Amino acid sequence: MKRDRAFELDLLRGIAIVMMISMHFSYDVRYNFGVPVFGYLETSWFMGIVHPIILVLFVGVSGICCTFSRNNLFRGLKLLGIAVGLFAATFIVTKYLNIYCLIIFNVIALLATGILLYALISFIEKKFKVRSGIIDLILVLVGAYAASLGLTMSYFDYQVNNILLLPTGIRMECLPPQGDFMPLFPWIGVFLIGCFAGRRLYSDKKTLFPGAPAPVRAISRPFEFLGRHSLIIYLVHQPVMYVILLGIFMLIRAVSGK
Repeated sequence: MKRDRAFELDLLRGIAIVMMISMHFSYDVRYNFGVPVFGYLETSWFMGIVHPIILVLFVGVSGICCTFSRNNLFRGLKLLGIAVGLFAATFIVTKYLNIYCLIIFNVIALLATGILLYALISFIEKKFKVRSGIIDLILVLVGAYAASLGLTMSYFDYQVNNILLLPTGIRMECLPPQGDFMPLFPWIGVFLIGCFAGRRLYSDKKTLFPGAPAPVRAISRPFEFLGRHSLIIYLVHQPVMYVILLGIFMLIRAVSGK
């Protein structure tokens, strides 16, 4: 592993992954298996503070990491393919196994959109030799505007009924219930601001903390591992966790005779 690798980005994404898994575990136990615990999920402090922090960490760091890649077009298309596959898989499970888990536009689709958008911006920057400062300004202004739109999209709820507008986050009667929904607004704005931060803070593609103490690195390494493998963990953790919980609750029922 490179000594100058920006380990802090893996660390932050790993922390977000742990928080996300904990949240999904709580959700499964409380809502999918009907155990009246983990009531924090319905509190205002969780929905208004903790949950947004998880998303900002994951999406913002992904935007920063986007500036490290040499082939964002490939990465974006790969994630787009995964998003389509995830929709197909959850549609089949929902329709034929009667386990409602339909995912249409989630964080994978959001990141695919953001990465492809940044790939286009980078292409324009190189093709037309646009000054990096101008691109940075565009990223932060468009990002801030897109993030602010997240505060106003609810004004259009049920005023339109076009499924093509689904990614915007506008609520419409034509939309089916869906899990893990993550609209473009405000989150594409967070991603673009992350891109801006990556270009400004990591122009040399190296860690900002080269002299981090050994104990700090030792504590952070498990989270760094999770951060480096966040995509595969995101894709497999929910079905694996659901199956394990299903087995546990079936065993409990069998032992208790209920």
